[in-house]
Amino acid sequence: MKILAIGAHQDDNEFRVGGMAHKWVQAGHEVRFLSLCNGCGGHHIMTPEETTARRAKESAKVAEFLGIEYDVWDIDDCTIVADLPTRERLIRYIRSYSPDLIITHRTNDYHADHRAAGQLVQDASYILTVPHTCPDVPAMREMPVIVYNEDGFKNPVFTATYVIDMNDEIDTKLHIAHLNESQVYEWLPYTYGQTVPEGEAERFAFLKGMEITEDTTDEEVMSVARGYAVRFAKTAARFRRELIERYGEERGSKVRYAEAFELCEYGKQPSPEMEKELFGF
Repeated sequence: MKILAIGAHQDDNEFRVGGMAHKWVQAGHEVRFLSLCNGCGGHHIMTPEETTARRAKESAKVAEFLGIEYDVWDIDDCTIVADLPTRERLIRYIRSYSPDLIITHRTNDYHADHRAAGQLVQDASYILTVPHTCPDVPAMREMPVIVYNEDGFKNPVFTATYVIDMNDEIDTKLHIAHLNESQVYEWLPYTYGQTVPEGEAERFAFLKGMEITEDTTDEEVMSVARGYAVRFAKTAARFRRELIERYGEERGSKVRYAEAFELCEYGKQPSPEMEKELFGF
């Protein structure tokens, strides 16, 4: 199958669906990441032009590591608008790729770019099948399945339709974060007021946030504010009940890292067979 992750920014796809992307590639599916923004706003020292160029190099490294295609649009950070020209651009792009599954943001989010990206996918979803809209690119015969990435917003609350064990992908997910060095070691620490250590080993420990073992409790994970191992472990802690329902008590209680997705009503609703193919890990 063809799988398309549409994020507002380059790290959105990596951090939210990087583990699944690796699983899908290993299972023989075709995966593509699309970042609607060019990354120009994500630094406090480099110029926008320098930041865009550096982020592009980091995204290329991620694509090579995962074995995926990776497209980055030319929209400046913090300027995405869910207007008609951008919707039609996205319709043409999605039709040209013809994915079976799209992963994107929900429309209630702290970042205007995230909200706009989710809105654009929603607005495009049905029109993908309407031949007289953007007739220069053939309409799709049916909408793709659409799922949302996990978020922490509560009005309305994120409902996890699929929660997938990422214990075997944590090294993959941490390496993806490590490849986004301008983001995880420079820009985001600046925004949080953090100091990043100099040494390679110390820097990677900073990236992780804490060591997590089978004995680490969900309460301990939820009490730590920063770190990418922590971030990915919080998903498992948050959706422990769903993991136990999915995998059974023995395995579900031992899942330390997870990715979660909510099925969108705007897209095609998957058959049980398609769900097994896409999320049966």
